[in-house]
Amino acid sequence: MELIISVVCGALLAASFYLLMRRNLLRFVIGLIILGNAVNLLIFAMGRLTRARPPVIPKGQKVLEGAYANPLPQALILTAIVISFGLLAFTLVLVYRNFAANQTIESDEVRGSEPSDTLDVYDETKRLPA
Repeated sequence: MELIISVVCGALLAASFYLLMRRNLLRFVIGLIILGNAVNLLIFAMGRLTRARPPVIPKGQKVLEGAYANPLPQALILTAIVISFGLLAFTLVLVYRNFAANQTIESDEVRGSEPSDTLDVYDETKRLPA
């Protein structure tokens, strides 16, 4: 089972890197989503896939005996899910603001919206109001 999960994780990572290198910002966001899921799956696979007892110490014992599920990868995955959701929300807002300002989601056309002349910060007429 761990071999199948590792192959799926590798395929998801390859697909996410492919999408992250595209020039379309929407494909970049989709690649970011897939990358977060692939990393979560990688952490889950690194913690071993066991169907053992939950890691709860019974009353009267001081340590667990026998096989038990490792709670650390599960806690790391929950944290990674929250962080990747926050990153996704922030990225979607940036893409939306870019589309509202430039009417495009192509990254090459975003550079075309920059002014061609350089901004002279010492010229009082070209300074932005503070």
